Parts: sequence; structure tokens; C-alpha cells
Amino acid sequence: MTKTKWALDSAHSSVDFAIKHMMIANVKGTFNQFDAVIEADPEDLTTASIELTIDLASIDTRNEDRDNHLRSADFFNVENNPKMTFKSAKIESKGDGEYDVTGDLTISGVTKSETIAVTYEGSGVDPWGNVKAGFTAQGSLSRSDYGLTWNSALETGGVLVGDKVKISLDIQAAKAE
Repeated sequence: MTKTKWALDSAHSSVDFAIKHMMIANVKGTFNQFDAVIEADPEDLTTASIELTIDLASIDTRNEDRDNHLRSADFFNVENNPKMTFKSAKIESKGDGEYDVTGDLTISGVTKSETIAVTYEGSGVDPWGNVKAGFTAQGSLSRSDYGLTWNSALETGGVLVGDKVKISLDIQAAKAE
């Protein structure tokens, strides 16, 4: 295959995260609104161009009070920084459909280089004749690197919210016409 444009199939994709709460359990959440611009040969991502944009107001941790706090100036400050973006800069093949994708991640006006592990899961044709490709991605980041430092000390020691955020993406894309 050659490098072609792919449209995100948001009905079959997800952007999820997990973070430690009280140093004893994980709180999981998702972003319900996101989009991607992808130009790639799914069989060889080393020449791909990937741009992901996430609407931070769409955060969903299944708790409205917590979600509103995460949207506030204590965390994402969505009023002033409504989007999180990732733009690929370098993609290295690890073999067998596995890649390290390095790019610029911008959160709350701070841009840092991050690397995520991406797996090409395969491609196929849906019942309507559309060519689809699937990818999964795993990574982690330090929220404090992006100025997201709000926290609360616990009486028993430690803090309420962990610093390390685990990220998981499941992406299905349709070959653009």
C-alpha cells in the first residue's frame, strides 16, 4: 500500500486514561470527543503523519463533580485551553506491526515530546465496501510536566491524585475517498 489519507471512525475508537487515586486504586476515564488526521500506509507507519485533537471538555470519569473539577482551572482549564493535541514527529518500527511514535503533545499551553507504543492491528473491508484499519496505542505521561499539579495531601501520607497518567487508545480509521 502507499501512503493515503484515513478518516477517524469515532464510533469504533476510544481515548482512555487511568490515574492513581489515594495511592491505592485507579480512576479511569475517557474523552468522548476527539478527531485525528492520518496519512499513512498502515503496513508501514514509519512515514505516517498523525495528528490527534481531543476536546478536553468531553472528559468523562462517570462522576459529574469530578469531571467538572477536571475541567476547572485546577486541572485542564478548558475555558482557556479547550484542546489537547498530539502531532507525530518520528515513527520507528519495532517489527511485527509494533511502532514507537514520538511526537509533540500539547496540554494547557505546554508542549513536550512524548513517545507511545502503537500496534497495527490489521485492516479489512466492512459490509459497505469501506477499507478500515485498526490501531492500539499505550503510553504514560507525568501530568506535572504540563503544569497539572493540583493535589491534596492525605492524613495517612501520600497524595490524593497520582502524577503518572496511563493512556490507552483504540483507533479505527476508514480509508478516505
